[in-house]
Amino acid sequence: MKHAAGTLAFIARFVVLGLAVAFVISLAWPDVGNRLRQHFGLGHAGDTPSASAPATRTSGPISYADAVARAAPSVVNIYANKMVTEQAVQMYTDPVLQRLFGGRPAGPAYKRREQSLGSGVIVSSEGYVLTNNHVIANADDIQVLLYDGRVAKAKVVGADVETDLAVLKIDASNLPVIRIADHTPVRTGDVVLAIGNPLGLNQTVTMGIVSAIGRQLSSANPEDFIQTDAAINLGNSGGALVNTEGELVGINTLLIGKAANAEGISFAIPVTSAKKVLDQIIDTGHVVRGWMGADYTFVPVAADSGLPAAARGAQVTDIYPGGPAAQAGIQPHDILLRIGSEDIVDPADLRRHEAALKPGSKVEVSGLRNGTPFHTEVILAQRPPLTPTASLDG
Repeated sequence: MKHAAGTLAFIARFVVLGLAVAFVISLAWPDVGNRLRQHFGLGHAGDTPSASAPATRTSGPISYADAVARAAPSVVNIYANKMVTEQAVQMYTDPVLQRLFGGRPAGPAYKRREQSLGSGVIVSSEGYVLTNNHVIANADDIQVLLYDGRVAKAKVVGADVETDLAVLKIDASNLPVIRIADHTPVRTGDVVLAIGNPLGLNQTVTMGIVSAIGRQLSSANPEDFIQTDAAINLGNSGGALVNTEGELVGINTLLIGKAANAEGISFAIPVTSAKKVLDQIIDTGHVVRGWMGADYTFVPVAADSGLPAAARGAQVTDIYPGGPAAQAGIQPHDILLRIGSEDIVDPADLRRHEAALKPGSKVEVSGLRNGTPFHTEVILAQRPPLTPTASLDG
């Protein structure tokens, strides 16, 4: 027993002595450990993964700050001022009269200045700014606040009620022009960012996805819209909807508010449509569209026919007297299947096709009348202006 205890004590003394020697050597020659490991092929201590090293990211970006930095300088605030005439009203003291008539005029009418807020996007170094028509409609003074704090007076080059777009022109130098994403189409599910001036909170950025594309908000309107759940509020109208590269994919235009028990349903004008309107307004001051002079609906399909619920084509519901369709012999209940060289998918598709054609051009229209094929040629007229009917917020 004494012999075993002596052996253990001997070993302990040598271990302690070895550790002390190693400590002294490490102080004198700090790199000797790495050299010995390399000599015996044990690698370098720094080669082992660090617990604090960030993991390689294989999913989407953690931040969209770069996209915002590229796009935000091109988004401006728009302040549209107009004079509004109002009549002073004196309320009746009698509750019955007040309920029936409200009040009566009191004194002469007076004028007050009303200001509407909106947003816009710089799309040209020459000073052209895209915004919504309803932002600047009837305004007699339009001021544009740039990203760098400059204020410029804007004039209206032209406006288009059907797309709710307007083109402004400002006189300023060194303007940051937004990049336009016209090389790849936007897809449902794409991440998008809305940049604008909601409620006067300039340069606000919200994020969402493209909820749907090709939305038709009016049967009489040939344009379609991008639906998104990115938060768009009053003042965002005319602002930029951009992708994760900071490229313009749409112009924010309106939202369906909580009054309709809706949440997260907003709309933007696709950049391809906006660019066509922009080019036409710059060239001519207005937008020209072809028109056949007819109204359409979906092709009815009997429940027991075995056909899809929405058959291709468009059924004529009304013909405008003296219009191109009436002159070409098209009749109500005709089913139109082809215009020119293009098949007709649905009424909205037909609206887009006829709107894209120039007034005065001749196009062949094919379809069915009481089940019998027919062909006729239509000479398109210029589409008459529509009155705005949208009652949504934006």
